[in-house]
Amino acid sequence: MPHFRTPPLFRARAALLAPALAAAAMFAATLPVRADEGDPLKTESVTIIKAAKLCFADIVEVSGTIYPRDENSVRPERMGLKVAEILAEPGETVSAGQTLARLNLPEGGSINVTAPVGGVVASSTATIGAMASAKGEALFSIIARGEYDLIGLVPTEDLGKLAVNQPSSIAVIGTGNVDGKVRRIAPTVEPNSQLGQVFIAITANNSGRKLLVNASGRALIKTGQSCNVAVPLTAIQYGSAGTGTVVKVVRRQRIETKRVETGLISGGQIEVREGLNEGDEVVARAGALLREGDPVRPVQEKVSASGR
Repeated sequence: MPHFRTPPLFRARAALLAPALAAAAMFAATLPVRADEGDPLKTESVTIIKAAKLCFADIVEVSGTIYPRDENSVRPERMGLKVAEILAEPGETVSAGQTLARLNLPEGGSINVTAPVGGVVASSTATIGAMASAKGEALFSIIARGEYDLIGLVPTEDLGKLAVNQPSSIAVIGTGNVDGKVRRIAPTVEPNSQLGQVFIAITANNSGRKLLVNASGRALIKTGQSCNVAVPLTAIQYGSAGTGTVVKVVRRQRIETKRVETGLISGGQIEVREGLNEGDEVVARAGALLREGDPVRPVQEKVSASGR
């Protein structure tokens, strides 16, 4: 059988190509295997939650002090009368016409000092044997009808949200939570602080609660409601001015970054006004390591019995 020898030119070319082919083989060996083309267990798993509609209350917070709305001073009509008997004490609730004290007349006999309105006795200076005056310090002070206001200061940017009869929940030191509603909004603001006064009436269904005059309170006034898509606060990432506020969503098992406009916050949830649709699969705990286009394995977040 004839024997063929490789021409010298071919042998030279093969010698030159051999190192390049070996280097290419080594480079190919170092290339990473894409997770979605290789073992699916190597794909990073992420917890997702579906964006859902939720209504948020728009709340204005006001700190202030409890004051009587209408306080009546009670004095005798005549001078030179001596207190003989005291029939009402501070803190007691009295009705209109009820006798508060009896005073002795200089000529003999006595007269009654009565309550001009029903309400709560705020204070008393009556002392048995002391003289009562028609012009001096009042014998009794009555908070008419037991009505109180929380008077607070509000920044100008929040004043525009307030309106008469808006409901409020008020936490009062020494009393607890009571209901109220906006009664009056001052028409001017203090020029230096740019704060305006708001008067929040403590409503009648709290009449059995004991309120302390000059006590501090904090009111949460519901000024409106906004219903939009909501996601957990942990899903939000706040970037630089260029990136803005974003969330990571999963689409076709890959990460997509969506820029969003957020709004109100309540109970660990944040309103998303633009950028998301109801039902979008959002990464529940967004991390900086997740990048656009990363393949992931989405795992639905478990919902507890409380719905969270």
